[in-house]
Amino acid sequence: MKAFNTLDDFNVKNKTVLLRVDYNMPLDKKTLDITDDTRIRLTIPTIKELIDKKAKTVILAHQGKQGSWDFTSLNKHADTLGKLLDKTVIFIDDVYGDKAKNAIKNLKKEEVLMLDNVRKYPGETEKKTPEEHAKSELVQNLYPLASLFVNDAFAAAHRAHCSLIGFTTVLPSCAGRLMEKELNALEKAVNNPEKPSVFLFGGAKFSDVNVTIEHLLKSNIADEVLLTGLTANAFLKAIGYNLGRKNEEAFTEEGTSELFNELKNLYDRYKSRIHLPVDFAVEKNGERAEVKLKDLPVNENLFDIGEETIQAYTEMIRKAKTIFISGPCGVFENPLFRKGTENVFKAIANSNAFTIAGGGHTVASIEQLNLRERLSHISTGGGALEKYIMGAKLPVIEALKNAKNRAVVAYK
Repeated sequence: MKAFNTLDDFNVKNKTVLLRVDYNMPLDKKTLDITDDTRIRLTIPTIKELIDKKAKTVILAHQGKQGSWDFTSLNKHADTLGKLLDKTVIFIDDVYGDKAKNAIKNLKKEEVLMLDNVRKYPGETEKKTPEEHAKSELVQNLYPLASLFVNDAFAAAHRAHCSLIGFTTVLPSCAGRLMEKELNALEKAVNNPEKPSVFLFGGAKFSDVNVTIEHLLKSNIADEVLLTGLTANAFLKAIGYNLGRKNEEAFTEEGTSELFNELKNLYDRYKSRIHLPVDFAVEKNGERAEVKLKDLPVNENLFDIGEETIQAYTEMIRKAKTIFISGPCGVFENPLFRKGTENVFKAIANSNAFTIAGGGHTVASIEQLNLRERLSHISTGGGALEKYIMGAKLPVIEALKNAKNRAVVAYK
């Protein structure tokens, strides 16, 4: 049995459904137009199912945060959703006032209504318990008008915000299809991976990676951890390599002596399972050139992994049954340094393993290489995904589990 309810557990015909999605979209800074509609596209299966089952769908979402340049109305989000559904999406520039409530009351079956940015409610981002949020103006004004709360916002699942968890104590609640898909994939990759399992971490962020890697190795979730990018460079520095001034300048923002000590201790404990590059690609005279680990330090930036590392990593990938990717192998945006990411990611796509990828730059590189359809699952989560693989409990998931266990709220 699932730990949370899904749409399979409810008859939504003629019911008003509050659907929380994550439509925090990338916007053009000048026009505030949406530049990538992926997050909206991924919720279409849930919304179409609600329409097909004759529900009255009310969408709650956020964009930016108060005070930021991208904190704006959701009218363009409603237009984009309407085009993708090929159906009118009603937009109301209100969140929980009379305009919003009247629009909900007047909604007919198969219609879709989008309320304005939930972060216009001042208490939205306060970190409280579901019970505390349930007493808020937002929840108290909206929940009496609905029969069911559906959460499809996995990318925000690590946030204990009002519209994400407050409705779960006063309405029957369940996961939407995107949320369900995300959690099923993570269950397969993290909670119960088929062995051997390989986790690849790259990209330019490394400050929390030690916590994640330690959890994966200590819990035997990961058999092998492959490191590339700034994450690999940080480990190399931690175990005593001098990478060269340009490369070590990249650590100034996140790198502390305490962090490097933690990385060294982690590597010393798990060195047989933590794999680091043995060669790198640099730029010399406008061309790609490769240097060995023994050649360090170098004056050039280490922009990619080298041929030997590519071969070693692809061999481990070939044997894997579960593969998780977070971060490209190098500066893939530059054609000179796409080789590592391209070769390793194609090896993953060609494998027979269950494959899951997450993170903005990871997904961008997968899209650029046209590999999306060849991976088992691509996660929408950034912070939520990171917290999940660290073994942390996510407030939204816990709220959905508790809603199922509570079973005291009648389904209207």
